Order: sequence, then C-alpha cells, then structure tokens
Amino acid sequence: MELHIVYQFVNYLKDEAKSENTIKSYVAHVNEYFAWFKESYGTSCKKLFRENILDYKSYLLNVKKHKGKNLNGKTVNSKLSSLHSFNKFLVNEKVQEEDVISKSDFVKVQVDYANPCDITKKDVEHFRQTILEAGDKRLYALVTLLAYGGLRITEALNVRLSDYSFEGKELVVIGKGGKQRIVYLNSKIVNAIREYLKVRVHDSEYLFVSRESDKVDRSVINKHFKKYSNRITPHLLRHYYCTTALESGYSIHEVANQAGHRDLKTSLIYTNPSREEMKRKAELL
Repeated sequence: MELHIVYQFVNYLKDEAKSENTIKSYVAHVNEYFAWFKESYGTSCKKLFRENILDYKSYLLNVKKHKGKNLNGKTVNSKLSSLHSFNKFLVNEKVQEEDVISKSDFVKVQVDYANPCDITKKDVEHFRQTILEAGDKRLYALVTLLAYGGLRITEALNVRLSDYSFEGKELVVIGKGGKQRIVYLNSKIVNAIREYLKVRVHDSEYLFVSRESDKVDRSVINKHFKKYSNRITPHLLRHYYCTTALESGYSIHEVANQAGHRDLKTSLIYTNPSREEMKRKAELL
C-alpha cells in the first residue's frame, strides 16, 4: 500500500482527535502489518482482506515472540484495534467497501482487577527528594504534578502557562478526545511549580520547556525518570494518585473526574489490593 495512504491515515486520526501517542502506535502497528504481509505473500498490501487478517492474528498468537515469549492477548488486541481503525479509514476513503475486522475477532482477555499501584507514599517522597537535591526543579515540578494531580504524562506536558491559577488552585486539562476538565491542585503542586518558574527562562506558552524546544518531549522525561529510579514511571505516579486519593476520602466519582476516566470501572480498580498483596494472600491459602 502506498506511503501516502499512511499519511492520509495520520490526518484521519488527527481529525478523530486521537492523541499523538495513539497515532504513533496505530501507524507503527499498521506498518508492522504491511511488513508481515510483504514477507508472507511477496507483494504489497492493496487492501484488507478478512482471510489475511485472520492469518495475521494466528501469527501474532502462535508465532511472533517478544523477549522470547508469545504475545499476550492485550498486545494482540492493541494491534488488531489499530488495524480496525485503519479499516474504517479505508472504507471512509472508499479504498474498500467492507469492514473485515469485528470486535468478535479480538482475543478474550480476563480483566485483571488488581490495583496497578505498587509504590508507597515513602517511595514517591524519596523519589521527589532525590530529584530536588539534584537541582532539577523542572522535573521536580512535573513529578509533583503527576503524583498529586493525577494527570497523564501527555496532559502534563501540554499544560500551558494560561491553564492554571495559583490563587484558585485549579488547572484546566485537555484530556483524551479533547475533553476538558478541571483538576484541583494542592499546595505541594503550587509550591513546586512556583519554584520552577523562578528558574524557567523561556518565552514558550507551555509550562514544561527545554532548551531545544517550546515543549519538552516525553522521551526526554522518560530518560530523566530512569536516571533517578528503575521502578517509578510517569504512569505509575498516576496510579499512585488514584490510589491515595481514594484512601484519602475521595469518592469514586471524584477520582474519575480528577483523573479523566471515562468509565467508573477504571476508577474502581484502585479500590482493590495490589498484585503483590494478592500474591501474599495467595500464600495464606
């Protein structure tokens, strides 16, 4: 399939208000399918056929390996979901008429109801203190916002100077699908951002900047996280926020609102014990 189709697919996803990371993931999965198709059939993919998709699903489940192991159901479904979106795009562009992928083709995966947060307040505070003592006020402010505001990393990096109010302790966040919400800030966040702004030298509209660009890149932040911890990630801090918010007396609806969860079931997961706690209990049987 010609390269320009992929570019058109990117524009289609942008029109669908997909996030930058989602677009990158979808395109990577589609290109991976193209590579498999070329290798398997010795020709370029012209359109999607159901028979090919089912062959690909079988390949993903039974042949393809990642770090020596078969792909799990969630990973396979992620790839099929990308192709499902690509299929809709092709129909929209009249490249083909039929949908060849249905939800019933996805692998049935049992939902893991364990709380995904396996770090404590002491872990988070030690992480913050290590960064503070290293003198990285930008990272310290970002980590504090993630841990005590519950933002997704992409949301945090998209925060503009005009989005927050120190006096009102409020932050306007643009979440998934362009949905706007108000996040309430505690004093830790306000103080950390204030101290960061004292050393921030940039005329960018974005809060978190770098010397190279108006907005710091997610990959740069990931590298900094790994510098100070081999365990804590931006997304794990979001899990931490949701867990501690519920423990502090927030209702399920309040956590869902603050974290931008579209489904209350997502918030309910944080009321459950962690995987480590469930393993501990299993030993008691």
